[in-house]
Amino acid sequence: MTTTTTASDASPANSPATATAATPADLPRVRLDWTPLALAPVLALAALPLVGSPSTWLTLTIAGLAMGMIIFVVSSGLTLVFGLMDVLNFGHGAFIALGAYVAASVLLPLGAWVEAPSLMLNLAVFALAIVAAMVAAGAVGLFFERVLIRPVYGQHLKQILITMGGMIIAEQLIKAIWGPETIALQTPATFRGAVLLGDAAIEKYRLIAVVIGLVVFVAMLLVLNRTRLGLLIRAGVENREMVESLGYRIRRLFIGVFMAGAALAGLGGVLWGLYQQNITAAIGAQVNVLIFIVIIIGGLGSTTGCFVGALLVGLMANYTGFLAPKVALFSNIGLMMLILLWRPQGLYPVARR
Repeated sequence: MTTTTTASDASPANSPATATAATPADLPRVRLDWTPLALAPVLALAALPLVGSPSTWLTLTIAGLAMGMIIFVVSSGLTLVFGLMDVLNFGHGAFIALGAYVAASVLLPLGAWVEAPSLMLNLAVFALAIVAAMVAAGAVGLFFERVLIRPVYGQHLKQILITMGGMIIAEQLIKAIWGPETIALQTPATFRGAVLLGDAAIEKYRLIAVVIGLVVFVAMLLVLNRTRLGLLIRAGVENREMVESLGYRIRRLFIGVFMAGAALAGLGGVLWGLYQQNITAAIGAQVNVLIFIVIIIGGLGSTTGCFVGALLVGLMANYTGFLAPKVALFSNIGLMMLILLWRPQGLYPVARR
């Protein structure tokens, strides 16, 4: 869970030398509220008697978890930026679309590697696509921060307007570079097919998405809560002047946070594009609705809340899509309304908001 750390936590004494000696382990621990973590298992168990068949329920559950993990990866970048920098970036979808198209530019020319029945070649081309997408999205994120975001720090309305304009321009640039047509994407050959668990068929790519989502979640928690870098960033959010007076350049750290958020969006674009098996320039704008539902459910800036919210959204979409396809169109909005009626600030509200 992303917790708020004050500048005094980063500097327990008045001297820089003492502040340097402080470690994240010295910080007071905040007890985790376990109630929201039980929501996903409760939702899954509640769906079992409605679905009826245990094998069908297991297939839907794994598919929902995989979808939730991909949504978490897509949302994690914006959660990071908003949670630590208080920036409402409605242009986040531009990084997602860019990541998907850069991945396509890698996967399509290397079609022989994609179609090869070799796990090593498939992993190599998949990793290459991910790295290229994250680097490209991170670079565009640097441009976004310097040109669009920096003049409007602390002004949420202007942030919304200017970043939405940035996303519209980015969509048009993508169409100009890659064309307006839909591009089909195929997962690598060894990622296709399914694994049988009893009578349940679990797609291999969904299992890969679950693993990647867990790695991103654990890495974010460790960096933010168990490293000096995370400590400095969180302290800088609370009291920038105090941290800068100790000799740390918070501006550079904030630029790094924004680039990391954009890079995570690029990674999410790769996963989402392969999940959908086709991409368009509007893929980012389409996912933006899910992203903001997840972030609102999670508590506006909470990493753990975003993770739980994404799992709930993924599970709800799959269960309702199977049981009542027409209800699936608005099921996630209904889920958000129910959670906000229970906890108006979200599952894990960030303290300063």
